[in-house]
Amino acid sequence: MHVPLPFSEIDELCVNTLRFLSVDAVQKANSGHPGLPLGAAPMAYVLWTRFLKHHPANPQWFDRDRFVLSAGHGSALLYSLLHLSGYALPIEQLQQFRQWDSITPGHPERGLTPGVEVTTGPLGQGFANGVGMAIAEANLAAIYNCDDSNRNRACKIVDHFTYGIVSDGDLMEGVASEAASLAGHLQLGKLIYLYDANEITLSAGIDITFTEDVAKRFDAYGWHTQSVENGNDLEAIERALIAAQGETKRPSLIVVRTHLGFGSPKQDTFEAHGSPLGAEEVLLTKRKLGWPEQPAFFVPAVARSHFLALGDLAEQNEIAWWDQFPIYEKQCPELCRAFQQRLRTGPSSVPAGWDQDMPQFSSDAKDISTRVASGKIMNAIAKNFPALIGGSADLDPSTFTSLTGLGVFEADGVNPSENQKSDNGDWGRAGRNVHFGVREHAMGAILNGMSAHGGMVPYGATFLMFSEYMRPAIRLAALMGLHILYVFTHDSIALGEDGPTHQPIEQLASLRAIPNLLVIRPADANETVSAWRAALAASKRPVALVLTRQNVPTLDRSKFAAADGLQRGAYILADAPNGTPDITLIASGSEVGLIVAAQAQLRQQNVHARIVSMPCWELFDEQSQDYRASVLPPGGAKLAVEAGIAQGWHRYVGERGDVLSIERFGASANAEVLMREYGFTVENVCQRALALLR
Repeated sequence: MHVPLPFSEIDELCVNTLRFLSVDAVQKANSGHPGLPLGAAPMAYVLWTRFLKHHPANPQWFDRDRFVLSAGHGSALLYSLLHLSGYALPIEQLQQFRQWDSITPGHPERGLTPGVEVTTGPLGQGFANGVGMAIAEANLAAIYNCDDSNRNRACKIVDHFTYGIVSDGDLMEGVASEAASLAGHLQLGKLIYLYDANEITLSAGIDITFTEDVAKRFDAYGWHTQSVENGNDLEAIERALIAAQGETKRPSLIVVRTHLGFGSPKQDTFEAHGSPLGAEEVLLTKRKLGWPEQPAFFVPAVARSHFLALGDLAEQNEIAWWDQFPIYEKQCPELCRAFQQRLRTGPSSVPAGWDQDMPQFSSDAKDISTRVASGKIMNAIAKNFPALIGGSADLDPSTFTSLTGLGVFEADGVNPSENQKSDNGDWGRAGRNVHFGVREHAMGAILNGMSAHGGMVPYGATFLMFSEYMRPAIRLAALMGLHILYVFTHDSIALGEDGPTHQPIEQLASLRAIPNLLVIRPADANETVSAWRAALAASKRPVALVLTRQNVPTLDRSKFAAADGLQRGAYILADAPNGTPDITLIASGSEVGLIVAAQAQLRQQNVHARIVSMPCWELFDEQSQDYRASVLPPGGAKLAVEAGIAQGWHRYVGERGDVLSIERFGASANAEVLMREYGFTVENVCQRALALLR
């Protein structure tokens, strides 16, 4: 329990130290946002010095409280906090704020700066990331905490809060609204946000666009809300945080009325938001707040000692945590071993035998869509891979991503409605099926928070078309190198009658344009098995699995190359006689069946084709030049076939190549009709191939 202590002049000195380290960093860079640090430093100080459970010497300690600066433009404040608290961030890095090769970029970046949990730049993303972190904490706590009632000793191995500072801009973005709605429904009581209500955005006061009552909106979402009228009142901020910690059934939003650019000549104006104050204004601000004008980056000795003493004291948080482990191991040995497995990262995080129940699909079986095959595969994996957790944006009956019998993540005591399917198992905090609702944007950002938290490999599913809603979060996942799995179904116009609003055309190319994202479009059920293997092996990047709605043939692998060729991105499915093709036919996904049939028809015309399945460009590009040349010989005639735009394919087909693609929107019709009308027939593939050879 937190015991409040009186604040003193030292605390006020420390608050101003944070303010002016930040202001000097922005001014030296001649770039940045000084207004937020000047206004929000008091709330950040109270949170970091009196509430945040962390260990600066070990930023990755698992049971630390998570802190998210969703208002990432105020990064100078976070860097000042990290530096003064004793993280490995020397003052020279503050002096190199926003400069080449520094670890203090303009917006916080995970993996670059010690102590930064997530990459926050686009507003609202960090807000939703925190919701994902709170979901992860609640789920892991429900599974792994050990309560030995006989000894009256509970081992709370997972027991931490998620805190954040959010801004007016965060709360305007729709992703925050989606995430807040879900957080309230899930009763995430260990999620606490301080809202820096300074009422200024980059271009103006919020009164020209944002006049809602935020507290009432969050009340309606099911949040616990409080207001602190004076953002410099340290005692009031502390009382509000104590009350928020005491609220276990609702996430908390503390509305703190602050003044952007506090103490500066530009206070309460948008000029203090996105630009340095200016040299003269910095001096005037220091004079007003009683701060030495020189030197820049001044840290009073008493302030440094105070922060470092608190940082040293923070070590006791981790020591106390490790002290539980002998008791935990003795009382709950199986849980302890399983928990330690979950903490591992990289290849060692995959438990032995995870793939022992992987299905294999027979070529003489009925045709099967890759989305249905994927559902069978992920259920086989999930039994032996406890870290796999996730769900869909209200589409699991169509995406086949429900984990049968593994429970639904919900608030304790919430029971399913009568029309809810019962094959998901128990409802409660330990459930591994997350119902995101019709909230793709929030789902993407929440997955980022779940992955960044650690201990889980989250997945999210929707139709490929609606990856558009998720794109900002997918891009950030790739930037952070998070291991997240996206299951995108209904991958082409062949989804049929729903029409052009639901039929993806440019989405494959759009996703492939994101650096560090694997996009895998398997051709049949057994390639889908291999795709899941590749996805789980990609521990340092997100993966998009792109799957069909329509049934596709399962290739006879006694006649065609093994499906594990997918691991190299592209492979020769079947070659021309003597390995000397007249033309190479290349396809991904369902269109592989077309080029298989076209190869046979071309052979009747004495044209010998090589057929190449190319499910993943990124994996293929990572292969050696010799391998790539062996699959796609330089200079030869090549035809690529894919039911999407041609963008990007030309680098693979070369000067003598062609692409059978779709360069316009879809239409409402039966899938078979659409594919015929758009030219995806064996006859048209052969005609295009022959035209190239002529």
